Amino acid sequence: MKINPAAGYYAGKLFRARLMNLECALVIPQVPGYSEDVIELISPDDLKNKLCLEDGSTCEIKVMI
Repeated sequence: MKINPAAGYYAGKLFRARLMNLECALVIPQVPGYSEDVIELISPDDLKNKLCLEDGSTCEIKVMI
């Protein structure tokens, strides 16, 4: 799904995903100057605390296509 933002915000691509059996969404921001090797995960759950993750943690993400 392509994100078509309101004025003043940037576009992105959104994919349904799972991280360790928790539903989430993978977001690829389309922001000028944003590193191409960075993705964002969003979820109604606090993923870092619920899964005991820290910045830089390695994990497997399953993208639902």
